[in-house]
Amino acid sequence: MHQFLIQNLEFLECKMQNYETIIFEIKNQVAKISLNRPQVHNAFNKIMVKELFLAFQQTTKDSEIRVVVLTGKGKSFCAGADLNWMREIVNYSYEENLEESKQIAELLHLIYSLPKPTIAQINGTTIGGGTGLMAACDIIIASENAKFGLSEVKLGLVPAVISPYVIKRIGESFARRYFLTGERLTAEEALRIGLVNKIVPEEELDKEVEKIVTFLLTSGPNAIANCKELLKRIPNMSLEEAKSYTAKMIADLRISEEGQEGMSAFLEKRKPNWIKS
Repeated sequence: MHQFLIQNLEFLECKMQNYETIIFEIKNQVAKISLNRPQVHNAFNKIMVKELFLAFQQTTKDSEIRVVVLTGKGKSFCAGADLNWMREIVNYSYEENLEESKQIAELLHLIYSLPKPTIAQINGTTIGGGTGLMAACDIIIASENAKFGLSEVKLGLVPAVISPYVIKRIGESFARRYFLTGERLTAEEALRIGLVNKIVPEEELDKEVEKIVTFLLTSGPNAIANCKELLKRIPNMSLEEAKSYTAKMIADLRISEEGQEGMSAFLEKRKPNWIKS
């Protein structure tokens, strides 16, 4: 197991954690994780990376949590890497740089692979690594005032660890343009290329996210987890492999406790037991 994970296992049993750079809240089966460094536009440093990892791990372990919302405090969602952290990184050895990069890669993979639905609520400017954080989420709702950028090339760098998640969202054609030019995108352009799912006026952002949360809470939790596994695996399978994999999945779910409850509720014209009255 990666050393970063081993060092933090002792924290994962805690029901709540005192965080320095994020706010973690649980209410009505929804975990809300807010980046909380508004004075630096929620730029992330090694502390935030660690705390985000712990928070998302907690959402996996807590059976009461059904949906996770990721957002930012203040006017920005995330301005990428913190300048002070970058000043440290300039003097890092190759081994130190590799370790830091692996930590971010582990965080993004955790978010992407989470068995629960994730919503990125983009309240403002999102640059570099911040784009990776949101791209790893399932659904992205953004303020129409938000701005986006993949500006790593302007620093002589590349959007390396975030690239798998951004490319999955916008495809190679758009990635070639925006990875190479580093130009900024408006919310409208981000919507057009598929980087975000929907844009709304800033004052309607909370309401729109709440609407999506409501939809998600009416779906079977196990069904959602399996949907996410389906989405992760099917693109890498041949049609021949997909035949047996998908047939087995639906057969397993039909005889599962949740599947039986869902089908019975439909036939009996009542709400299934995962929907709170």
